[in-house]
Formats: sequence, C-alpha cells, structure tokens
Amino acid sequence: MQIIITGGAGFLGQRLAKAFTDGNFDFKSLQLVDQVMPANPANDHRIECRQADLTEDGVIKTILKPDTSLLFHLAAVVSSHAERDFDLGWKVNLDLTRQLLEACRHHNPSIRFVFASSLAVYGGLLPETVGDTTALTPLSSYGSQKAMGELLVNDYSRKKFVDGRVLRLPTVCIRPGRPNQAASSFVSSIIREPLNGEEALCPVSPELALWLSSPDTVIQNIIHGALLDASAFGAWRSVNLPGLRVTVKDMLDALGKVAGRNTLDKIQFKPDPAINNIVSSWPGRIDNDPALKLGFQADRLFEDFIRQYLQSYQSRP
Repeated sequence: MQIIITGGAGFLGQRLAKAFTDGNFDFKSLQLVDQVMPANPANDHRIECRQADLTEDGVIKTILKPDTSLLFHLAAVVSSHAERDFDLGWKVNLDLTRQLLEACRHHNPSIRFVFASSLAVYGGLLPETVGDTTALTPLSSYGSQKAMGELLVNDYSRKKFVDGRVLRLPTVCIRPGRPNQAASSFVSSIIREPLNGEEALCPVSPELALWLSSPDTVIQNIIHGALLDASAFGAWRSVNLPGLRVTVKDMLDALGKVAGRNTLDKIQFKPDPAINNIVSSWPGRIDNDPALKLGFQADRLFEDFIRQYLQSYQSRP
C-alpha cells in the first residue's frame, strides 16, 4: 500500500505521517508532498519527501504510484489568506481538489480519498446544534471552497470514481510554532505564547464559543475515517468530527489553572473585526453522536489540551 499526504510539510501532515510510522500499520511507502520540502518526521525509510506545486500541469500524475491506495488531501490556502487572495484560494482549495479527484478516477477508482474539510462550510443563521446534514451556508471564500470540495468528493464517490470520505475538522488546538494566516490562529497562540513566556493578542470576545479538537485526537480521527469501510458512511460521505465546546474565557481559565494565573497577564484583548466576522460565523456546538457511533473519539477537558502541548513540546511535565 502506498499513501500520499498533500500538505505534507504542515503540522497535521507531519503528525499524520508520524502516526502511521509509530502505529501498527502495514504500508509500503508514504509520500509527503508540499510546496516547501517536507521533513521526514520519523526518519523512516518508507517516507518519501517531495517538494512540488500540485497545481502545475502534469505534476499530480507523477505522485500516483501503481499501488497508491490512500490519499489524504490536507493541502489548502487557509481562511484569512483565502479571503485576501481570492484567486489563489479558488486555485488551490477547489481547482486542485477537482484535479486530484480526476487523477484518482483515471488512475484507480478504488483509491480512498480523504478530504480535510472545515467548520467554515457553515455560517449565518444556524440551529443551536449543527449536524452532519445541516445546510452548508458559508460566509467566507474559504468556506465556500471547502463546501464545493465536499460536494465534489460526494459526487465522485456516488459515481464510484473514488472511495471518498469528507472529514470536517474542528479547530485544532494547541498547534506549535508561530501564528499563521488562518483566522483561527489565535486559538493556539493565546495559550502557546503565554506558556512560552511571550505576549499574545486575542482578537475576539472572551464569550466567543469555539469547537475544538486536540492534535492527538484529530489525527486519531483522521486515520479512523480513512480506514472505515465505505458502507459505514452511507450515501453521504461528510462527517463532522467530534469536538469540545469551550469559550475563550473557558480556555484562559484552564490556562490559569494548569500554568498559573500569572500566565494570563501575557494576553491582551484587541478586537479585529475581520477575524471576528469569520470565526463567529462558525458553529459553536455540533452533534457528536453520529461520529461517536462510527467510532470517532472526542476530547473531554480543555486542560488536557494544555497538558498535551506541554508534554509534546516543552520539557516540563
């Protein structure tokens, strides 16, 4: 079995690759592809790292192998970036998705195509609790691009051109590194920076409710979704991955409890209407039951997110 991960240099791509090498998975090779050269996260000889622009003509065909059986499509132009650069967002987030689906269709229709979608497919007047089949009403270009990508994966699966599955990821927290151009980047930075002794800006209200998943849990769920039999999904291949509902205030209270109240002095609230308009349109509560019945997992406490970050990226316990 050969596995492909687009967006392989990114945080989730690297964590996903390492999970395959650390776990009891039988695969021949795993190809990480990105515009920047991916690292080999496990120094495993089965991992091939490749720097390539998949939007260029003919490149996609070069990554598909005779035994390709699983493709994780994680590559994307993130939310705020897609909002600012309209053309690039559509080129990467929609056009590339269609091109990958077409390549898999003609290469081997049995390829499992795992599409990382987003809660940004929702927006506007939403029900109190959102479900898998709640109407997609995005209020950003990124959300529109992901929603159209979902429809493509579902239609290609209906036609048996690929074995697709769409996983709507919660906001993943706490990511290491530095803030990026995602509208949700502050969700990690308001915890990560104070833990590192640095100042952080929070662009939204303390009362804003968020739908979150820890890195360990979201990677576990991505792999579970890839390995599920297609019959488990039924006619509609889109699933909201389980998450935990917390407000910004809840997050900061947990930070103070785990790391000490003095860490909260590093955080300043500075409203940013552009970011607030995007993230406040996303649902703050989703029905976890359908995904849990399929065997996906959910986090329990936000304090565990902080401890997971400290254990993974800092020397203290």
